[in-house]
Amino acid sequence: MAVATQPPIYRLRIREMPDHERPRERLRDYGPEALADAELLAILLRVGVSGVNVVQLSQQLLKDFGGWHGLQQTNFHTLRSCHGMGEAKAAQLKAALEIGRRLAMLSFEERFQITSPGDVAKLMQVQMSHYDQEHLNVICLDTKNRVMKIQNVYVGTLDAAGLRVGEIFKEALKINSAALIMVHNHPSGDPTPSPEDIAITRQIVEAGRLLDIDVLDHLVIGHGRYVSLRERGVGGFG
Repeated sequence: MAVATQPPIYRLRIREMPDHERPRERLRDYGPEALADAELLAILLRVGVSGVNVVQLSQQLLKDFGGWHGLQQTNFHTLRSCHGMGEAKAAQLKAALEIGRRLAMLSFEERFQITSPGDVAKLMQVQMSHYDQEHLNVICLDTKNRVMKIQNVYVGTLDAAGLRVGEIFKEALKINSAALIMVHNHPSGDPTPSPEDIAITRQIVEAGRLLDIDVLDHLVIGHGRYVSLRERGVGGFG
């Protein structure tokens, strides 16, 4: 009895595709906004591997890592070890993602005015939600609550012994800021403030009064969520 065999999977290499289907030609003719995510990624990666063209490789990567956000969170060594990647492609991808992150930050930082906790979250969520350690940033503001500078002042679990209150105000005093906002992340993804977060915030709010720098808020960033201590009325904001 003859055993039925499956026909080989038919895949076109990029150079075998019609011009109007190739990612680079489509970008040239229609603009980058017309391309799907996998096509944009394919242009970065340039070539696929044996039996898998670069668009299919890109589709698989986006699926495996959950889209752009997942790729941004994934470290270089993990990307490098993926089938079809290697060191050069992983470096190109991480560089492009970092350029995108910096552009997103610049669009907000250029005299972006803070009017609500939501504005702070828009400014900081992309940068801070993927850290695997706690980072504390200070947003320095002018008299109209426009962003003057964003400074990282601490890395590690927030505790009164490790965090020097003076560091919070160092840059704000240097550039003559009128106010500041603190932002830190919880790598667990849960932005609920800890008792230590609340206690430290209270100390910093009190120090700000002495230095004549208004501490407007302290945001805790999680995965897709944030908590404003001012909105909750804790940490000296009540």
